[in-house]
Amino acid sequence: MNTYQDYIQEIEERKSQGLNPKPIDGAELLSDVISQIKDVNNKDREDSLNFFIYNVVPGTTPAAGLKAKFLKEIILGESVVAEITPAFALELLSHMKGGTSVEVLLDLALGTDAAIAKDAAAVLKTQVFLYEADTDRLEEAYKSGNAVVKEILESYAQAEFFTKLPEIAEEIKVITYIAGEGDISTDLLSPGNQAHSRSDRELHGKCLISPEAQDEIKALAEANPDKSVMLIAERGTMGVGSSRMSGVNNVALWTGKKASPYVPFINIAPIIAGTNGISPIFLTTVGVTGGIGIDLKNWAKKLDAEGNVLVDAAGEAILEEVYSVATGTVLTINTKTKKLYNEDKELIDISSSLTPQKVEFIKAGGSYAIVFGKKLQTFACKTLNIDIPQVYAASKEISIEGQGLTAVEKIFNKNAVGTTPGKVLHAGSDVRVTVNIVGSQDTTGLMTSQELESMAATVISPIVDGAYQSGCHTASVWDNKSKANIPRLMKFMNDFGLITARDPKGEYLAMTDVIHKVLNDLTVDDWAITIGGDSHTRMSKGVAFGADSGTVALALATGEASMPIPQSVKVTFKGEMKEYMDFRDVVHATQSQMLHQFKGDNVFQGRVIEVHIGTLTADQSFTFTDWTAEMKAKASICISEDATLIESLEIAKGRIQIMIDKGMDNASQVLKGLIAIADKRISEIKSGDKPALTPDVDAKYFAEVVVDLDVIAEPMIADPDVNNIDVSKRYTHDTIRPLSFYGGDKKVDLGFIGSCMVHKGDMKILAQMLKNIDEQQGKVEFKAPLVVAPPTYNIVDELKAEGDWEILQKYSGFEFDDNIPKAIARTSYEKMLYLERPGCNLCMGNQEKAAKGDTVMATSTRLFQGRVVEDTEGKKGESLLSSTPVVVLSTILGRTPTIEEYKVAVKGINLTKFAPPHKQLVR
Repeated sequence: MNTYQDYIQEIEERKSQGLNPKPIDGAELLSDVISQIKDVNNKDREDSLNFFIYNVVPGTTPAAGLKAKFLKEIILGESVVAEITPAFALELLSHMKGGTSVEVLLDLALGTDAAIAKDAAAVLKTQVFLYEADTDRLEEAYKSGNAVVKEILESYAQAEFFTKLPEIAEEIKVITYIAGEGDISTDLLSPGNQAHSRSDRELHGKCLISPEAQDEIKALAEANPDKSVMLIAERGTMGVGSSRMSGVNNVALWTGKKASPYVPFINIAPIIAGTNGISPIFLTTVGVTGGIGIDLKNWAKKLDAEGNVLVDAAGEAILEEVYSVATGTVLTINTKTKKLYNEDKELIDISSSLTPQKVEFIKAGGSYAIVFGKKLQTFACKTLNIDIPQVYAASKEISIEGQGLTAVEKIFNKNAVGTTPGKVLHAGSDVRVTVNIVGSQDTTGLMTSQELESMAATVISPIVDGAYQSGCHTASVWDNKSKANIPRLMKFMNDFGLITARDPKGEYLAMTDVIHKVLNDLTVDDWAITIGGDSHTRMSKGVAFGADSGTVALALATGEASMPIPQSVKVTFKGEMKEYMDFRDVVHATQSQMLHQFKGDNVFQGRVIEVHIGTLTADQSFTFTDWTAEMKAKASICISEDATLIESLEIAKGRIQIMIDKGMDNASQVLKGLIAIADKRISEIKSGDKPALTPDVDAKYFAEVVVDLDVIAEPMIADPDVNNIDVSKRYTHDTIRPLSFYGGDKKVDLGFIGSCMVHKGDMKILAQMLKNIDEQQGKVEFKAPLVVAPPTYNIVDELKAEGDWEILQKYSGFEFDDNIPKAIARTSYEKMLYLERPGCNLCMGNQEKAAKGDTVMATSTRLFQGRVVEDTEGKKGESLLSSTPVVVLSTILGRTPTIEEYKVAVKGINLTKFAPPHKQLVR
């Protein structure tokens, strides 16, 4: 049976799932298809033609390369296919985006046949995904006096690939669909437990919200063919928790429009909205697809006659509906007035959704085309030696005389590209910046590789200091899905130039360390910018932004990212931390105190949290920066004292050296280069030439939050509040409760210590607590299972060297073995300690899960519905988030402890302590 027959068999299998044929990306299959097209008597010729025309993945896939070369044969008359004329072949090339298709177009444009050269040039003028190899050919031909190339460059200089596109419609009619009440996490749009299918877009689309919701959306779309379905988070924020390109892809698949008639299952231009807008990183993802994200503000706080906010019995602000967006409501987006209307009634100004830059994304079908278009225009003008015509919307440059800079403003000014020379920029300015570190994680990595292929990128940008492909999200279960996907991903990324957790050649042992922890070590400059494919890409050195798989691909390919300089909220501390408290409690209290200080308004949302941490190393302070994703912040920056930063950099150097010793460095010696950057930074700090990053004393902030350590008197727990009568207040991360709220009698079914929120100190706390309990009670007996997943292997190695791992082994009933990794996820747990391999484990929800309906006490970051634990018919699953000592004690007792029990259990144990910096950290 040949490859084609295997494909036909797969098609039959997919039919039973209600799926169309899978898009072709392999050369072997397409070679069979082409052979059958050439054989005019072949019984499969008609199907093969359809597969060739409509079902090949574009870009740099092996199939795309073969397709482009066959189309070239047709255009040159070397092959004759009645159904594909030379003109149609050129049209098909125009939809293939780059890679071999551009190479073919250049071959034709530079060829000896004048008519073909002219036609090929016309197509080339519409293309933007050109790389150095392509532009070098154009430049060389131009210098040789090629008239056709001169025309192409003149077209590029005027950015005709953009200016000749149709203008966006003045009015866009939408019909509303309430996707849920309250915050909508990206798990609703693209569940973590379906991560394995993300690269199969049609299959993955089946997991959007629910089958019932899909039917309702389909019915709305069919009944309103002239309108777009707008998905809404009613009384909440859309897209919290993750960037999740797959979530936007799913929304676009059901509500958007086809990007090309010749490219399967790639839709663009979704329209989404939320009462409280769109999560910042998710909004970036919407821009990748040329979509629109709207902050509806359709509910507002109710005021009394004096203008005071009215509150309910629980002290919560009472909300009242300003206007209805109930499912089936027809609204109009006016792109000229930048207003939202219900018939003739103006509802709200939506200028922030339709900035000049966002309008360009919409017109171009996504942000990539704009980024590459600008680079291509710059190249053409430089080659022609002319000034760059003002085609694109001018970048907004805000410079306020006499006003100092926040930390993020300083970093953006340092890394800015193409701004007015000598101009100091403040928040709100549109800036293109160089990126230092890039991270790709394993459940979105296959999508990132697809994005790189679609934009015809083949090698990492030389201006990126380092990039890493993780294996942590698929670490807990090495099942058939992982075996099929992960080695393929690692090979692609390794070939592309990334440091990879798994060696495609098998020469070093697989590393499943949590991506954020690795990136936190690879970031060796407090002035660095990091882009990572996960919402928790929030380093405690430099500034890091969680991003969708496409933005990660763009950063890898170009070494750049574009965004406005964000506003900042300054967080400082006063008072003294009580000896029995853990730093995790400070983190939760920060969120709670902020909401209290600002009467329920989350001033962190969409902004950078500049936390003046001062004295905690990057490992420990990462607990704070990591949690800022759940605070809905865009990013965070740690302001450290000089000595603390040096200590953090030395730790990072040691861990990078471990990676080098394992054999993980590549031919470019990226890891060795990062150590050199760290050494240079340490030298600058020690000499006083360039101290640790601090804001200016006269910097301006959106808000300032002062956290009072004196009032944090007991452990603080983030509660999903699953039974809140107000559905919109469930699963929000905003309900922070003291331990005493539970009265010592809330049943706990399972405990989880792991994910990116813990560090080596947490593992040592666990060991100390077990040892103490044994000494106090004569044994260690678990009344609930305790799952432990250390963040990294080096932490395990250090614990072994220091004797703590031996303690954990003594009390465990299971210990991971990398030689025999689990092939099947657990469905039930015994009342014992499980020592799992490093990685995300339960926090991801895509492999291991708690039993349905469980109440889980976890150090994780995730309390979303269905993530760590799913509901049963009779009981809602709960994932309560707390410190390591609370989790340990809850599993020993099988319930939440009282504050008295807690104090006894942690007495004499070295918890993660924090003392505010002794002096104001400003320049």
